[in-house]
Amino acid sequence: MKIYKLLSLLLISIITLSSCSNNDDDDIQDNTTGNLQVKFENGFYNLGDIVLNQTIQTSVKGQKHQFSTLKYIISNISLTDENGSEFRYHYNNPDKGAFIINQEEAKAGIVFINLSEVPKGNYKKIKLGLGISPAAYLIGQDGQGLFWDKAKQEGMAWSWSAGYIFTKLEGKYGTSTPDTEFMNHCGNMGDVSSNGTADLYREVVLDLPTTARVNKDITPSVHILADFNQYLSGKTTLSLDTYNNMAMGSSAHLVNVSNNLINMFKVDHVHND
Repeated sequence: MKIYKLLSLLLISIITLSSCSNNDDDDIQDNTTGNLQVKFENGFYNLGDIVLNQTIQTSVKGQKHQFSTLKYIISNISLTDENGSEFRYHYNNPDKGAFIINQEEAKAGIVFINLSEVPKGNYKKIKLGLGISPAAYLIGQDGQGLFWDKAKQEGMAWSWSAGYIFTKLEGKYGTSTPDTEFMNHCGNMGDVSSNGTADLYREVVLDLPTTARVNKDITPSVHILADFNQYLSGKTTLSLDTYNNMAMGSSAHLVNVSNNLINMFKVDHVHND
């Protein structure tokens, strides 16, 4: 009888250990990573690419304008998978997670950025930040020295106390033909709380029409269209004039510009190859 009981206890122990071992195996996470490319195509009405100093657009108010400079900062990118889990790519870390989209560098109308070490997953949404968040700015100049130097080199910053230029639009405008120069530089003037200026950092979440399947063998490419018709013909219809054609910082006009531009992004398609 004692032997029977001992054998029973031994069998139960073996079953328990086996069950625990299986559960441990189930809990092991797949730490495989891959890469993801994000392509930006800047155009009007999502048709074709903008050719600097050539492409002319007419706003809903009948004003013609063309760009000689078109640049903006993208940061705080995140991806949401099919289970609702969010992967934040170097959040509030401009040195590793901020990028300058410069139309002058477009190849066949496309400016692209590459994200590395993205966790394996099936992603359904992408979030973009337009500009640099207050939290990122407040980590200080030493915490973002590499990107700050790059921003200065590309004319996307004032002094440190004045902050970053989030969106830089320059060109000409007019009624019958673009013949008057304009410069609209949207950006935070340093620490918005202490300086009492408007925060122009904006975020948008975009659905992916096709799942982006990131793994070690597949590098998805997310093709985003940026419709710069939104600049003057967006949520708030705007006109350029002598009061705002040389606007820099975070004036009321540039608040409207920022609110318009955050609505310009749309994911056109995703390639999984």
